[in-house]
Amino acid sequence: MINLMIICALILLVCVTSTKILYKFGVPILLIFIIFGMLFGSDGVIGIYFDNYELTSQLCSIALIFIMFYGGFGTSWKMAKPVAVQSVLLSTIGVVITAGLTGLFCFWVFKTTILEGLLIGSVIASTDAAAVFAILRSQKLNLKGSLASILEVESGSNDPFAYMLTIIILGLLAGNGYGSIVPMLLTQVIIGVLCGAILAKGTVYLLRRANFEIEGFYPIFVTAVAVLAYALSEYLGGNGYLSVYIAGIIIGNKKIPHKKSLVHFFDGISWIMQIMLFFILGLLAFPSQLPAVAFKGVSISLFMIIIARPIAVFGILSFFKMTFKEKLFISWVGLRGAASMVFAIFAVTYGVPINNDIFHIIFFLALFSVAVQGTLVPTVAKKLDLVDDESPVLKTFNDYKSEKSTKLLEIKVKKGSKYVNKSIMDSDIPEEILIVMIKRDGNVLVPKGSTIIMEGDIVVLTGENLEQLNDLVSN
Repeated sequence: MINLMIICALILLVCVTSTKILYKFGVPILLIFIIFGMLFGSDGVIGIYFDNYELTSQLCSIALIFIMFYGGFGTSWKMAKPVAVQSVLLSTIGVVITAGLTGLFCFWVFKTTILEGLLIGSVIASTDAAAVFAILRSQKLNLKGSLASILEVESGSNDPFAYMLTIIILGLLAGNGYGSIVPMLLTQVIIGVLCGAILAKGTVYLLRRANFEIEGFYPIFVTAVAVLAYALSEYLGGNGYLSVYIAGIIIGNKKIPHKKSLVHFFDGISWIMQIMLFFILGLLAFPSQLPAVAFKGVSISLFMIIIARPIAVFGILSFFKMTFKEKLFISWVGLRGAASMVFAIFAVTYGVPINNDIFHIIFFLALFSVAVQGTLVPTVAKKLDLVDDESPVLKTFNDYKSEKSTKLLEIKVKKGSKYVNKSIMDSDIPEEILIVMIKRDGNVLVPKGSTIIMEGDIVVLTGENLEQLNDLVSN
C-alpha cells in the first residue's frame, strides 16, 4: 500500500510540474497526462502492466461526474444565453450528423457492419473542451465576437448526447429493437433534465438556509448532490451525465453561501479527476498496437475534419447570422478527446461483439486530432483574421478572471433603497460586483451571503460597472 501511495504521489507531482513547461508551448493538457500514462504503461519505460477495462470504466465514470459538474458549475448563463441556441443545436443535432456521417464512412470504406460503424461515429462525435481551451489560454488567443462562447458551451454540453447515442447503438447491437430508440432517448433526456433540475433547485434552497457551522461542509454537501444527480438519474433510466451537467449549471448560476470557496474546491477536484482520467487512459493503451490502427485512425480523423464536422457546422449555423470564416473556424475546432476514449471503454465492456479494436482506434484518433488540429488552432484563427488583439476575449466560463485592476467604491445605503433588509444572496447584485466590506455603527463586518443589508450601512464594493448599484443610494 505504501509503495502504491508513493507511486501515485510521484505521478501527480510529475504531471503537475511538467505542465509548467509544456503548457507555455501550447501543448494540450490532454496530451501531457496521456503521454505520461503511456510512459508508465505496459509498453512504456516504467512498464506497469495494466489492461483492466472494467476498473478503468468505473474510475472514468466517477471522474466524468466531477468534470461535467464543474463544467456546468463554471458556466456563466448570462454570457452563454445569447449563443445557447446555436451551441445546443451543435451539441445535439450536430453530434447526430457527425456520428451518422462517420458511421457511414466506416461502413463504406472499412467494411464494418452499419451498427459498428455508427458505434464508432457515436463514440467519437463529441468535442473536447479541455483540449480546445488549453490551447487558447496558453497562447492567450482572444477570439472575435461570440466564437469563444459558442465553442465552450458546445464542448461542455455535447458529451451527454454522444453518450446517449453510444448507449443506444450498443443496445441495438445487443439485440434491442429499433422501436426502443425514441422511448429510450426521451427517457434519458427527460429524467436526466428533471433529476438535475430538481436536485439543483433543492440544493440552492437548502444552502441558503442551512447555515452550516463548519464552512467545509458546503463543498461536501454539493459533492454529494453531484454524485446523487448522476446516480439517481441512472437508477431511474435517465442520462446521468446530462443530469450532472444541468445541476452544475443551475447551482453555479445562483447566489449561494461560500460560492468562491466552492469554485476553488471543484476546480481542484476537477483537475485531480482529469489527471487521473487522462493518465489511466494512457496507462491502459498499448503503444505497440497503435501502428495497426494508425491508417484507420488517420482516415476517420481526416474525414471528420474535412467532411463530417464542416457539414454539421455549416448545415446548422447557416440559419444564423455568422460569417463564412467564423463557421470555418468552428468546423476546425472540433477536437476529439478523453470523453470519446471513455465511451470507447464503455463499448468494450458492454458485452456486445465488436470486430475492431475500437479503444485503440479512438485512442489514436483522439491523439491525432489534438496533436494536428490542436497545434494548428492559433494559426487557423490568425489566417482567418478572427483574433481580437484590442479587447479581452468574451469568455463564458466563470473560472476566467478579469486581468483589469479592480476599483473600490464606498456607498451609503439610504432609506428607500430596494436592497434594504435583504440578504446579499437575495439582493440580485450582479455577479461581477462584490461587496468586500460593510461598515455599520462604527463596526466593520465581513459580508457573507446571509448578511442583511440595512439602512445606513456603508458598503464597500469592487468590480466593474459599479454604477449599476445606484439603487443602493435611492431615496
